[in-house]
Amino acid sequence: MSLSLLAPLVMISAPAAAAPAEPVMPEPAEILAATRRVADWQLAHRAAWDRMPAARPSVRNLRDWQQATFWVALTELAERDARYRDPVVELGRAEHWQLGRLAFHADDQLIAQAWEWAARNGGGAEALAPARAYFDNVLTNRRTNDLAFVPTEPGGGYSLCTERWCWCDALFMAPPTMLRIGRATADPRYAGFVHAEWKATTDYLFDPAEDLYFRDSRFFDQRDAKGRKLFWSRGNGWVMGGLVRVLQMLDDNDPQRPYYEGLFRKMAAKLVTLQKADGYWPASLLDSDPGTPPESSGTAFFTYAFAWGVDNGLLDRQVYEPAAIRGWHALGRAIQPDGMLGWVQQVGDRPDSVSAEETQFYGTGAFILAGTALYDLAQARAER
Repeated sequence: MSLSLLAPLVMISAPAAAAPAEPVMPEPAEILAATRRVADWQLAHRAAWDRMPAARPSVRNLRDWQQATFWVALTELAERDARYRDPVVELGRAEHWQLGRLAFHADDQLIAQAWEWAARNGGGAEALAPARAYFDNVLTNRRTNDLAFVPTEPGGGYSLCTERWCWCDALFMAPPTMLRIGRATADPRYAGFVHAEWKATTDYLFDPAEDLYFRDSRFFDQRDAKGRKLFWSRGNGWVMGGLVRVLQMLDDNDPQRPYYEGLFRKMAAKLVTLQKADGYWPASLLDSDPGTPPESSGTAFFTYAFAWGVDNGLLDRQVYEPAAIRGWHALGRAIQPDGMLGWVQQVGDRPDSVSAEETQFYGTGAFILAGTALYDLAQARAER
């Protein structure tokens, strides 16, 4: 992923409205309407580069992770509103179902989650063919390099370690993708690879003292101005989103499931204590200082994970449902008058400045994931 130099947070005033003291679950139709509104804005503004000032040039690549997060999320919305099916299938056909150009990089694998869904929703078997060829190479020529993030040039953001999952964002990009392709092809090698590599990454990047992931090894010893460890909100959001999507692929009796459930609950228990009174999570998770700006991408991923976890019986309803609702209300305040989701931190690898006028495909994608999960939770609640 593209990296930015460590920069101080720019304190920008948060939206004026305050989160409700007693969070109220919106009606399912209201949640779905907001989710559609943000999705529709993104579909209508796929070249709104001026709203993405820190996007990598690769954002114009429809298969790049920046856009892929949106397309993967749109498959979830399409499960609840069939109108969103055709844009995904049409995109896949136009792209000939290809993945990214890097043979082992998790970022270039994410789009295959959308293609796997499309294969079951009109794309046919041909939608899986490039992914099968791509991952056959990954499995046959498995990388065993060290996970230490050593830039290939001074100040650079690329490391040879990224041929494995040496940065926590990768846990959203690759593992759920591989499990979906593995299930679709009935190939057990995929699951074996995922479980071994996830555990290697976790053993390396997970801080058991804080129950959070460092973004990569460069952050092990970094501290902010007040001596606090740097745990990036969106980075840990990628992990929580990845855990949801891995758990969705594991049967209840899968021997690996308790490992992921335990990690999911452990991280959730920490994260719920870090949510701010306004419903957002700070860009730097341990930064509890008043006046920290809102940030919508990390908040959306945590809202997604909490809503899904409650709805699937993994998280305590009394603790996590109010947190998910507060997160959703906060995200609602980030939606701009035209339907664009604002307050999305731009491409980076650590906490950085945010603005109401800036968005990214991955922020929209995280919002859609949050909306679909909360919609399901609200539906289930209404039926009780």
